[in-house]
Amino acid sequence: MNKSILLVDDEEGIRKILGISLADSGYEVLTASSGEEALSVFKAARPPIILTDIKMPGMDGIELLRRIKEEQPDAEVIMLTGHGDLELAIKSLQFEAADFITKPINDDALEIALKRAHERIWMKARLREYTENLEHLVHEKTMKLLEAERLAAIGQTVATLAHAIKNIIGGLKGGIFVVEKGMELGKEEYLSQGWAMVKGNVEKVKNLALDLLSYAKEREPNFEWVNPNKIAIDLQELMLQRSRECQIKMTLDLDESLPEVLLEPDAIHCCLLNLISNAVDACMDMEQTGRRKEVVIHTARAPEGGVEYQIIDSGCGMDEDVRDKVFRSFFSTKGTRGTGLGLMIAHKIVREHGGAISFESEKGKGSKFIVRLPARNSPVKREAGNRPVPQYEAI
Repeated sequence: MNKSILLVDDEEGIRKILGISLADSGYEVLTASSGEEALSVFKAARPPIILTDIKMPGMDGIELLRRIKEEQPDAEVIMLTGHGDLELAIKSLQFEAADFITKPINDDALEIALKRAHERIWMKARLREYTENLEHLVHEKTMKLLEAERLAAIGQTVATLAHAIKNIIGGLKGGIFVVEKGMELGKEEYLSQGWAMVKGNVEKVKNLALDLLSYAKEREPNFEWVNPNKIAIDLQELMLQRSRECQIKMTLDLDESLPEVLLEPDAIHCCLLNLISNAVDACMDMEQTGRRKEVVIHTARAPEGGVEYQIIDSGCGMDEDVRDKVFRSFFSTKGTRGTGLGLMIAHKIVREHGGAISFESEKGKGSKFIVRLPARNSPVKREAGNRPVPQYEAI
């Protein structure tokens, strides 16, 4: 760790006494008697921490702070101020000063300020390393996807994918800001909140990469005989807590006469979970009109045989413009909360089962998504090139 520190004060006595104290604490002390000299020393030595008086002839401490931050934004500058200069000290925080200490300087206050500065330096280094690793991960996964034959057409959606990644990085930067603010103010809760934001956005990057890889991989479902109602019951139990927290009624409307069918239960569970999550989000986004927030999971026999699942919500619904875009790659109405991958993966699963997905929706009245899966007598393997074409129909 770089233990050098730049001490800037136009009073020789303060430089000498404070310099001895800092040296005793293990610092390599560089000194300057003016802002101009300090800037020159800083450019040559690049110390990570600067202690500077606010009021000095010529270039004052605030101007020095501003110039140092332009030169090296990660440098931590602690301001030294007299009791009558508190307004200037507070102003220095607007220019991203790490802290300020009033004269005469108390050893404990100095030790705390230096400790906070080192914590900020450490945290910034870790966050920078974390962000660089994430950017490398995103780049690596994207390159692999672009090389895969299954995603040969992904090139036309790169701009949209980049927008999703930019949103995640924006969330990371927001977490960094909260962490730094917590350090400035010495508030543990800010540090916890900021770090939680960082970890949450790291999870988003991981899920984005895994979802893209899942979408890219061609596979045959592992069919098995399943009670289709059991999937619906499991999904209601899974989503019940979240729906209660959001004050949304989640109900089952099941055809008890349905026979067992050949499905891949985990895949259909994933497909329907995406649709139910979207339905819950739609209820959360609905305007306060007094309408009940409700999501219904419905099962029935499909008209041509097999099973039909319907996910019905009383949420915000979609206008014509959104309806036209629903099945486009990476389209999402959730802003930074969504990537558009949920429906893409749902479509892929339905297609692999030889089924069809459609929807009905009206702005302000809710939506209904319909998944129809054909009847099968045995898990017949499908030859490459003879895969059923997905039927994505907006009703």
